[in-house]
Amino acid sequence: MNRHISPLPAHASVSLLAPAKINLALHVTGRRDDGYHLLESLVAFAGFGDQIDVSLSAQDCFTVTGPFAQAVPTDATNLVLRARDALRARFPTKARPVDIRLDKRLPIASGIGGGSSDAAAALIALNRLWALGLDIESLCETGLSLGADLPMCLHGQQKGLPLLARGIGEALQPVPRFPSLPIVLANDGTGLSTPRVFEALSRRDNPPLPSPPDFSTVETVCTYLRQTRNDLYAASLTLAPALAGLLDLFAESGARFAQMSGSGATCFAVFHDNAAAVRAAAFLKARNPQWFVVATETRHASE
Repeated sequence: MNRHISPLPAHASVSLLAPAKINLALHVTGRRDDGYHLLESLVAFAGFGDQIDVSLSAQDCFTVTGPFAQAVPTDATNLVLRARDALRARFPTKARPVDIRLDKRLPIASGIGGGSSDAAAALIALNRLWALGLDIESLCETGLSLGADLPMCLHGQQKGLPLLARGIGEALQPVPRFPSLPIVLANDGTGLSTPRVFEALSRRDNPPLPSPPDFSTVETVCTYLRQTRNDLYAASLTLAPALAGLLDLFAESGARFAQMSGSGATCFAVFHDNAAAVRAAAFLKARNPQWFVVATETRHASE
């Protein structure tokens, strides 16, 4: 299989979904001397996310729209622009000006990798638009310089497969046999700082993930997840106590499994089928109209 991303004509534009990244399980197993935490995580990617549109332009432009646009910085601190500039620094003669439009549908600072997924989508789009011909490993080198989540988001963006992520998030193992999970994502508007959550950890040398089984069915996945943890949940709860109520609502709505994703505060729940997920999302939205709530499913590798 050709692992290079096919170049597009110079006049083309590229539109990509930047999917939500869901930490189905997240174990903190240690800490390196440089301060980075060692993790083991089972990660899946949703069929819902932000939208990135990139096209050639007379000058660089960056526009953010969507329900969460107001909270997104549009200066050089934005991870999408940092991704553009990092790739341009590697290929200054090929990197023509681009117009980047971000439709921000995911809440920020919410534990579902929105910024990292946006940056990963931007790297893939620019690789195509500038006809750089980089493979996924080369893109991951640039991505890792921007953040530990970038390599897994790049793999998730291109291949759609769930992943087992280890180290600081850079050691990735695809999980080729994995069902699509009907899920609901919910966030009550709380934004949590990842560094603050890690600072609040009471223990950093927790047991690793159990050995994964053959993930053949939704129930097999849920049975496995019940043996796992999110080691950041208790720390996040000290900063945002209302998270416990959100998980209680998921239980009331008939979830097969529910947990917080990443460092929070977005939580997810797995349901028996898509119809049950849609009903649960309507239940949560009726109770809390101001919340971010969406029913979706995790992506297949073939998507």
